[in-house]
Amino acid sequence: MRLLYIVATYVLFALLFPVLCVHRKTRHGLMQRLGFYAPGALPEGKGPLLWLHGASAGDLLALAPMFGPLRQRFPGCRIVLSTMTDSGHAMARDRLAKQIDGVVYAPYDLWGATRRAVRALRPDVLVLEYTEVWPNLIRAAKRSGASVVMTNGRFSPANVGKYRTLFGLIGNPLEDLDLLLMRQEEEAERARTLGAPPERVLTTGNTKFDALAAGPAPEDEALRSALGLAREQPVWIAGSTHEGEEEILLQVYQRLRERWPTLGLVIAPRYVNRAERILALAKERGLDAGLRSKGNPERAAVVVMDSMGELSRAYRLATVVFVGGSFTKRGGQNILEPAGQGKPVLFGPHMDNFRDSVAVLEGNGGIPVADGEALYTALKDLLEHPDRLSALGAQAGATVRRISGASDRNAEAMAALPRREGSP
Repeated sequence: MRLLYIVATYVLFALLFPVLCVHRKTRHGLMQRLGFYAPGALPEGKGPLLWLHGASAGDLLALAPMFGPLRQRFPGCRIVLSTMTDSGHAMARDRLAKQIDGVVYAPYDLWGATRRAVRALRPDVLVLEYTEVWPNLIRAAKRSGASVVMTNGRFSPANVGKYRTLFGLIGNPLEDLDLLLMRQEEEAERARTLGAPPERVLTTGNTKFDALAAGPAPEDEALRSALGLAREQPVWIAGSTHEGEEEILLQVYQRLRERWPTLGLVIAPRYVNRAERILALAKERGLDAGLRSKGNPERAAVVVMDSMGELSRAYRLATVVFVGGSFTKRGGQNILEPAGQGKPVLFGPHMDNFRDSVAVLEGNGGIPVADGEALYTALKDLLEHPDRLSALGAQAGATVRRISGASDRNAEAMAALPRREGSP
């Protein structure tokens, strides 16, 4: 069964290779993706090497709260991140550089590439974030003597049948995992249903929550300046928006400005390559608009964030937040991130991918809105009643703090695993 997967991955890779070489998210780092590393690309040292993998920038940020707890429990360790996207690699290299010892592109899940990568890195622990189940990589790590751990584990109920079919064809990679650290008990139960050894499945929570409850930092004022926002200005931030949502938001914003002329709007699209289009939409409506990358020198009322990895910090500057992907059928985006910054959060009806977050936050600083008209009504009510707005923000922040602590629990569970022979 494993042979079937090995052959299939090579066939699929041959078909997709031309696309992978030119796609904006994956066109760099070819040699590392094939398991070849230039001299100096990997950290040297004798301490245990912890290889933490996340598919994208957001996944790497979710891993970041574990760096400290892991260093406490693995003294002298080296932490290397891997990611699949160019944006994730750039973000880790720029924002996380002081907290890690190296960042590489993840190898393609090919028999040869994964084995070369594992031989080069020699990890003591391989950590896979979210649903990054790569059978060849898992197998290569296990054969090398490394422990393999899933963190923030999630198996969508809609995909359980597909996973079961796939695992039936290629063998079950969950059997090779030493630990499956799941976000919620329902997800832990799905992992057991899919064949993960029950004794290795633990419910430890979501490490993203640990980063969300951070307080203000000095760099926030630098970001405020870069966005062209005045210190006492009320600010509505619309985060992780998708195609079709900005028109609704801009219409609502124009209505609100009739009552609150100093209100600023910051739009952070889920895909930054859409920034120019959003800028044009705002100007078509007669609104002054600027880009974060240019520092919004005009101090325009509408600012479009065309930068990576700054949304969490930007939320700290908000008066109130709307999270996108929820007026379209994208299934929503992360509503707990702004909640952790102590902000009331509004979101649309399409939150299928974040039902657990809705269950936590609704009635605790989270406000669902059915459409643009409901969004306008809710925002108007909050801006008219600043005491209520502040109380909802405090409630949201307290809710996120109450569910934090997953990073320490994960690190503790990993530290209890048997160490590679000869490892400190």
